[in-house]
Amino acid sequence: MPGIVGLISKKPREIAERELAIMLESVRHEDFYVAGKWINERLGVYAGWVAREGSFAEKMPVQNETRDITLMFSGEEFADPSTENGLRNRGHRFGAGAAEYLVHQFEEAPSFPSGLNGRFHAILIDERSDEVSLFNDRFGMHPLHFSEQKDGFYFACEAKAILAVRPELRQLDQKALGEFVACGSPLENRSLFLGISKLAPASLWTFRNTGMVKRGNYFLPEEWEEQASLDSESYFRELHRIFVQNLPRYFTGNSKIGMSLTGGLDTRMILACRQTPPNSLPCYTFGSMFRENHDVRVARRVAEACRQSFQVIPAGSEFLAQFSKYAERTVFLTDGCVDTSRSPDLYLNEKVREIAPVRMTGNYGGEVLRGVRAFKPAAPPAGLFQPDFVKHINEGRENFVRVARRHPVSFSVFQQGPWHHSGILGLEQTQVSMRSPFLDNDFVRTVFRSPHVAYSNSDISIRLIRESNESLAEIPTDRGLAGNQNGLSRILARTLLETEFKAEYAYDMGMPQWLTRVDTLFSAFHLERFILGRHKVFHFRIWFKTCLANYLREMLLDPRSLSRPYLERKRVEALVRAHVSGAGNFTNEMHKLLTLELLHRRFLDVSSDSVPSSAISTPAAANW
Repeated sequence: MPGIVGLISKKPREIAERELAIMLESVRHEDFYVAGKWINERLGVYAGWVAREGSFAEKMPVQNETRDITLMFSGEEFADPSTENGLRNRGHRFGAGAAEYLVHQFEEAPSFPSGLNGRFHAILIDERSDEVSLFNDRFGMHPLHFSEQKDGFYFACEAKAILAVRPELRQLDQKALGEFVACGSPLENRSLFLGISKLAPASLWTFRNTGMVKRGNYFLPEEWEEQASLDSESYFRELHRIFVQNLPRYFTGNSKIGMSLTGGLDTRMILACRQTPPNSLPCYTFGSMFRENHDVRVARRVAEACRQSFQVIPAGSEFLAQFSKYAERTVFLTDGCVDTSRSPDLYLNEKVREIAPVRMTGNYGGEVLRGVRAFKPAAPPAGLFQPDFVKHINEGRENFVRVARRHPVSFSVFQQGPWHHSGILGLEQTQVSMRSPFLDNDFVRTVFRSPHVAYSNSDISIRLIRESNESLAEIPTDRGLAGNQNGLSRILARTLLETEFKAEYAYDMGMPQWLTRVDTLFSAFHLERFILGRHKVFHFRIWFKTCLANYLREMLLDPRSLSRPYLERKRVEALVRAHVSGAGNFTNEMHKLLTLELLHRRFLDVSSDSVPSSAISTPAAANW
């Protein structure tokens, strides 16, 4: 993920600058990245940056007119349109950089960076006071890793940059690893590596003379949690006003924007409230290899109603033929914190970049507005892990239950966001700039004022769409919400869609073990072609037992893989063979085991950090 890297240290310049160069090179993943560095030897600051060409933070660093304040910023900030004009009117001069106003905003706003609105991290050097500050966004969605060492403070957008110059940190944090296995993500801002953590949301840390002088926060969730609740009607009106008022901020900039359209409510809210000229916002939807799914059907109708172009980007044989590459890169790019089930996201966002470098989404709408929980603890199959490691898994599950006992909106945006969603977002942002108006500061602050009933269902989203664009409200969602049907026909239609949705989940990753064996008996009938692809895009249970089976065996049955100290060798062998043969459904376990093995090979094995070539055959994938 593009971002900043560097160190604050009294080391000799030659050594510090060499370490900076190594850190910077370790995060230059794509040809369309631009990079640079900035050094202040007197203050012991050695910082570098990587950004996508044409992005908000492409031109770094930015400085004030007297060049005694320097800001290196990564991410995007969605300011009130009047902000820059106001700074110009007060005599500030601007160059070509989109983010240049931020350094002037620091000069004028004593509460900086509390007024910033977006997902970002940054380092700011004030030579007037000789202070250096590191800060990030209030939701912690643009991660900044750090490691405190005796000879310096290291920071980086990706943990691998710190590992590149501090090889002694190439050790797994057993607590974080247990949380990853139990919950899908390390909790409480941990990385998977011992001695490397992430800044908590809304951090503002200050250094002077290369030493830490203040470790604080510019914002605390209690500021929003303690607001007075609104009645239902007042809440709707305020939420509607804020959403419509602030939505244009997310369509600014010189880069082309594309709309990642789904069959649900959240992307439709954006289109309903955004008056977009015809054919100015290319829309696309991710499709299944089996059939045109409901997301595609509904999204096409929505795009046509808004008079926008529309196309389908499938995850099929082309992706499967290159699965080994995308699986490895997914684990590598996210420092192992995102498992291989998200590898199609990397492939699809490469395709998205060909349409537009900025991807507008409805991401986090369900989490913010309706309390959707995207990750939760689960117990692995008995006997898969060594007893000494099982205790860390159990502690991870208990820790999740403990930390999740808080305000539901706070859990969504201040815990689920930075611990779970930020890794997936970082993977996507290696390719495109991701935007969502559902993490707008004003919008989220308003949601904290929701009456409980409004927070827990979809009614307010449907009403917002209907009052903004009646024609879009008449199109049912992929789950049968909204639409102009009434009475029995509406109930039947929604029941059918819900039945299809649950049946597909049950047939795919949720299939119980006994039914897996029954399905295998009827494999000649290819039941997956009749059941899968109506709602879901990725079908790993089937893929792992067919076109990806050779790769699965090659990776997980390799003696090196089976020798990992926390695994029970015989149980791993049994699960892999059961899944490939169709005697069991261990889709989630296969992803977890693959991710852990790739983590070892890419980050921890000193003898080799490569991955064996895939045994996937393109013809087998193409036969679907």
